[in-house]
Amino acid sequence: MRYFFKQYETVTLMRLYLANVLFPIARCLGTSMFPSLPLTARRLLSDVLKLSARTVSQRNRQMERAIVRCVPSEPKLTISFTLDGSQRHMQRDQTEQLGRVLARIATNATKGNSKAKKSQKNRCEQTAATETVIGLYYKDEAVAEDVFNSDAWLDGSVLRVGERRYRVERNPPTFITVELPASLLAGFPVCPKVELEFGELEHCAFQWFKEVRPNAGVEGQEDCWVEAGNERVFIPRNSDIGLNIKLKCTPGSGDRYGVSRELLSAGPVQAGPGVCTFDQRHIYTSRLTGGGTVRTVSYNILADIYAQTELSKNVLYPYCAPYALDIDYRQSLIKKELSGYNADIICLQEVDKSVFADSLVPALDAYGMEGLFKVKDKQHEGLATFYRRSRFKLLAQHDVKLSDSLVSDPLHRDLLSKITDGSPAAKEKALQRSTSLQVTVLHDVNDPSRLICVANTHLYWHPKGGNIRLVQAAISLRHIQQVAMELYEHIPVIFAGDFNSIPSSGLYEFVTKGEIAESHEDWLSNGPEEQCSMSLSHALKLRSACGEPAYTNYVAGYRGCLDYIFVDCSALSVEQVIPLPSHEEVTAHQALPSVSHPSDHIALICDLQWK
Repeated sequence: MRYFFKQYETVTLMRLYLANVLFPIARCLGTSMFPSLPLTARRLLSDVLKLSARTVSQRNRQMERAIVRCVPSEPKLTISFTLDGSQRHMQRDQTEQLGRVLARIATNATKGNSKAKKSQKNRCEQTAATETVIGLYYKDEAVAEDVFNSDAWLDGSVLRVGERRYRVERNPPTFITVELPASLLAGFPVCPKVELEFGELEHCAFQWFKEVRPNAGVEGQEDCWVEAGNERVFIPRNSDIGLNIKLKCTPGSGDRYGVSRELLSAGPVQAGPGVCTFDQRHIYTSRLTGGGTVRTVSYNILADIYAQTELSKNVLYPYCAPYALDIDYRQSLIKKELSGYNADIICLQEVDKSVFADSLVPALDAYGMEGLFKVKDKQHEGLATFYRRSRFKLLAQHDVKLSDSLVSDPLHRDLLSKITDGSPAAKEKALQRSTSLQVTVLHDVNDPSRLICVANTHLYWHPKGGNIRLVQAAISLRHIQQVAMELYEHIPVIFAGDFNSIPSSGLYEFVTKGEIAESHEDWLSNGPEEQCSMSLSHALKLRSACGEPAYTNYVAGYRGCLDYIFVDCSALSVEQVIPLPSHEEVTAHQALPSVSHPSDHIALICDLQWK
């Protein structure tokens, strides 16, 4: 070696020698196997190896992709690649031998090459040539054709079809669903709905673009998009009004990235409503809580299945502009409102199933919150509880349907007996209700010894249903008490929701005082036929954290305080109650909902502190 390099005086010749003679050996052995080379030669050899690595990397990037989805629990795998300009998706048995798949690919390739009119001889020659170069290679070695598909299609393999090479990517990060919301408002967060396989949202890449001028992107003009953001959540500005938005998102997992998707907004960015009822409240909640503080929100967000009825449009909310009742518009407001509260726990009522999955989960997940859903039987709406992942971890769920629990749980045997003896009509009405109780047990991630029981409900709505609500409250409180005091060792309780009961009601007295007398007038709320009077009690020490506001529900024909966050005052103290919107803000558009407020209810927010 020393003699050889002495014969070549120029660097150019040494580079040629290294590249054409030593590189095949160096690639296998590395520079460490050439200690006898002069320093200059070793450096050149290192340069050649680096250059070769870059060349291989560029070649891999230039290769087309062959995406293989292979899940052990499924009998088939899927191979997807582009052949002759057409996207091919092949579903094959995992236990099938590789040779059969390659033969099928060869047949497809031959058909593609034979579309042009050619002589039989040329077609045979081309077929033969094509068949000889179809194969699957792993680390430059041909994979045996008797190997099962599940073992043959490894990540990093190379599929050769004629002169084309495909880089095999096995189970790369893949989008199952990626969608943009229908409504884009200036100043309001836009977050795509994303369902991902073999990847993690935190490793995905998001690039937002806006048109340089209105309709430039839709009309396909050149250089019509300019980058506007690279976070998962994008907030259009007022200057973006009238412009379409495009999102390029790439699924990721660690340092692996899958096939990117591009989405174009359904329409341009629209002007927002201006000042909203919750803007002033966000001043009090601009930062996340810390230490032992737990910010809690309870909010009936008005289910779309109720907002879109003729009764709602013409009787309940005739003052509300039709577009402001549209679910896409209202969801834009709700997502901005909830994200701005920086809550640790959110209890929502009247949540449409589709709104939970397609809107709230993607948006609140982007802000660090995990969501749980309890749907009402035979309904398309229910309860949702969200908690901040940096603060809490889910320990258990103890959700129940109240009517089922009344009948089947021995805990309520005496209650069932009393209501049966007192009023069969009241019993029948109670059993017909689909009311649920969502009970979630969380523990503090920073102090696992701190557990908390979060209960969320939406009780019977009828103005004359005070007796039924008392029964529902009794079932709920017994269940919560069993979870918080028996299944766990006296853990703090938060009981939030829409109770459809004013502060002077029997329900409010029962929850806060721990008992209700048999003589209370609410047992007769719907007349003697449904009277089911009984004395009830519970052992929880609950108080209304937000007090007794003048109203939490404000529509043209009614206003009243129906919503509460009841907290265990033996373990939790109230540090701060976020002021409700002023009466002027609530009535700016006559009543709720409105263009500046998405629901007929008002959210309750308080900061609680562990004692």
